[in-house]
Amino acid sequence: MIKKNIIYSFVILLLVITLSNVSAQDNQKPNSSPMKTQPIPLSSFKHSDIGNPSIKGTVKVLNNGFDMTASGADIWGVKDEFNFIYVERTGDFDIVSRIESLTAANMYTKAGIMARENLTSGCRHIYFQVFSDNNARNKNNGGYEFQYRQERDHEMKAIYPKSSEGAPEFPVAFPNTWVRLQRVNNDFTGYYSTDGKTWKPYTTFTLDLPAKIYLGLALTSHNPSHMASAKFRNIAELKQK
Repeated sequence: MIKKNIIYSFVILLLVITLSNVSAQDNQKPNSSPMKTQPIPLSSFKHSDIGNPSIKGTVKVLNNGFDMTASGADIWGVKDEFNFIYVERTGDFDIVSRIESLTAANMYTKAGIMARENLTSGCRHIYFQVFSDNNARNKNNGGYEFQYRQERDHEMKAIYPKSSEGAPEFPVAFPNTWVRLQRVNNDFTGYYSTDGKTWKPYTTFTLDLPAKIYLGLALTSHNPSHMASAKFRNIAELKQK
């Protein structure tokens, strides 16, 4: 009788362990379906300088992206000066681009993905951008930064990495520097990647922008008298498989 009780207890223990393992595996499954990349036709983009920079920007359309130049005082403060390649977009989006290179005219030369309320220089917007290297900057020792203007014609603000010391948490690594900007309702999330497949979230910020916005690629030299250049490649939208 004792022997049967031992065997019975052992069987119950095995069942408990098995069910626990199954439950643990289920909990490790991704919360969302895998994503697929859908290229955005380059012919759908328009091009404009914003804020009347002293030297006009240029855009060269290639088979796999854009070569872009820009001057401009900055994308900061109460008004912006930069070169913008954009499409008009309504509703949610999830757009990515690889920045193959970024040549600097200033330590704060910037390139990245922007969601903008309109094409005026002081409008509200979200800008997830990179610098040309990983040198330490104001509150930022890495190459990425998330910026926004919450009110029209008001000062812009930035969200910096958690640490401003030590190894950069979000380092640029040209030509494998990937940026991603996602909108879900009014929540905007910037993501970082070195391969365009594995993404690390930088931050999420809520801004009540209109459903219809101007979405695209922005470059400023942060030097009105000199040009900066950027190579944007692999421009696409992520979709659920």
